[in-house]
Amino acid sequence: MDIPPATPVTAHLAHLRQLRLAKDAMDRDWANPVLNLETVAAHAGYSRFHFVRAFKAVYGETPGQYLSRRRIERAEEMLRTADLSVTEICHLVGFRSLGTFSARFKRQTGLTPTAYRTRHVGRGTALIPGCYALLWAGGFPRKNDPPQRRNSEEAP
Repeated sequence: MDIPPATPVTAHLAHLRQLRLAKDAMDRDWANPVLNLETVAAHAGYSRFHFVRAFKAVYGETPGQYLSRRRIERAEEMLRTADLSVTEICHLVGFRSLGTFSARFKRQTGLTPTAYRTRHVGRGTALIPGCYALLWAGGFPRKNDPPQRRNSEEAP
């Protein structure tokens, strides 16, 4: 049985599928501070340089920008709901440096993390105690730990 040659459309769809696999890996492992470009590019089967160009062409931002944006979105949610310090949230969402986290947070939201919390947490709103938030998040990721699934994604 002969396999028909790939058409430009099927080749393009295969290209998009590979990029989507890499994007899914970033969505799944966003909190892992050791998630790096080589690992994500491997999900797509590309070199890191080709992956950055292809990802930006399809999604309009680099993989690093995408991952940073996702981490900041998660930090926004934690600042609104969990009674954790900004430093704890910084590490839980995968940043290694509080300065980098704060600068990127302010660039994306227009507010520092502390100002964001002050603005978005209403008076009388009870925050989830930090110990429960840490329990749900699986604690702080350690440098050499393999990526783990979040509690909401674990198999029954």
